[in-house]
Amino acid sequence: MKEELVILVDENDRQVGLMPKMEAHEKALLHRAFSVFVFNDQNQLMIQRRAAHKYHSPGLWTNTCCSHQREGETNVEAGKRRLMEEMGFTTSLTENISFIYKAPFDNGLTEHEYDYILLGDYNDEPNINPDEVSEWKWMSLEDIEKDMKVHPEQYTEWFKIIFDKFYNQIER
Repeated sequence: MKEELVILVDENDRQVGLMPKMEAHEKALLHRAFSVFVFNDQNQLMIQRRAAHKYHSPGLWTNTCCSHQREGETNVEAGKRRLMEEMGFTTSLTENISFIYKAPFDNGLTEHEYDYILLGDYNDEPNINPDEVSEWKWMSLEDIEKDMKVHPEQYTEWFKIIFDKFYNQIER
């Protein structure tokens, strides 16, 4: 299977090239990404625990799903595709905000992303892909925030950044 390419961008999200995903993470180059946040009618966020064999942040809790856009794919198209691949469902998504972050990992890789936050609504159970996700649950933003303060090591870096800087933008 051919390695997926990420879209390299500048600080204004203008595409400057394509690169294999692992190489971009090894070189800490800025690339386009998205983070999906799906809420239910009780205003709870669906969060997932990343599969134990993921190449970075394995076994950590994070937002509903996240990944990288493919060349020619809109943010919403990419979010819907990945939501189906990871969580086994799709729903309408809307773009919220975007931001740049850089997070180095213990394994020598670095996420340096121009990240778009996408919001959606859903009330059923997902059909998770065990290659991507080990478990999932619904939690209120308040409970996530409290747990994140007590157990920050159990959450992905980008999820902590989003909670720290953009809590009010994701709040429904």
